[in-house]
Amino acid sequence: MKFITFRNPNGKQRGGWLSGDGVVDMELAGQGKLPVSIRELLEHQEEYMPVIHSIEKEVQPNYSIEEIELLAPLPNPCTFRDFVAFETHVKNASATHGSTVAPEWYEVPIFYFSNPNAMRGPGEEVARPKKCVKLDYELEMACVIGKQGKNIQASEAEEYIFGYTILNDWSARDLQAQEMKVLLGPAKGKDFATSIGPWIVTKDELLPYKIDDRFDLEMTAKVNGEVWSHGNFKDIFYSFGRMIERASEDVTMYPGDIIGSGTVGFGCILELGTEEYRWLEPGDEIELGITGLGVLRNRIG
Repeated sequence: MKFITFRNPNGKQRGGWLSGDGVVDMELAGQGKLPVSIRELLEHQEEYMPVIHSIEKEVQPNYSIEEIELLAPLPNPCTFRDFVAFETHVKNASATHGSTVAPEWYEVPIFYFSNPNAMRGPGEEVARPKKCVKLDYELEMACVIGKQGKNIQASEAEEYIFGYTILNDWSARDLQAQEMKVLLGPAKGKDFATSIGPWIVTKDELLPYKIDDRFDLEMTAKVNGEVWSHGNFKDIFYSFGRMIERASEDVTMYPGDIIGSGTVGFGCILELGTEEYRWLEPGDEIELGITGLGVLRNRIG
């Protein structure tokens, strides 16, 4: 299933799912047995998912996709942790500073916390920070946690994942570089916006692409219709299982937490180099596409 958050024709924010070319309003379909929001669905999925599975094939869509406005599928995650799990990306990014990959990167998956209140949805404009002239996209995949847990083992992590979505970890490279010189950050280089969507795909839909603990998923980034980045999720060094194991070490994870994979190799302008490419400008349209997850489009405002 593909779960969405949307604004209906009356301007109300609702949660639901796609049914063919139509949109099902979750609360209306459940006739009082289902919640209004995706966040609440995740927090009580043991109660709500059996209801959804019992009606999903019979319920009729409430709207066509053209009648509604898609929003970030999880507009208010509990937390947002973003990892750096692709070795090629780390190597390329390190080389831009004239350094090599820190040995510690190979010891444990590394992440940072970003702003869970700055989620942007498909089609939503993203404003370039006022002090930024080096705006970058980052081509990533994210998993959405659907079950509470602590000290989760990588081998057990699958049962804690609700689904997956595309993630664009927008980066103000000049702001990021300034603050990270004092060994903190990226903070202001990242916290202004993160795009996710266009929907959350339940994990069963990706089973045909599964290879051990990874997925064979083509990943592309286009700027104004031209392909700038191309990669595959199967090249990731640390699986989502390893990331969840690290994130939950001595810490409780909750339904509604988001974990980003980090950027696929050559999945951002920083890696591609500004000799051939350029930083993003207002008016640019960026499209991130991942097999099985759809296409996430945003324009720089």
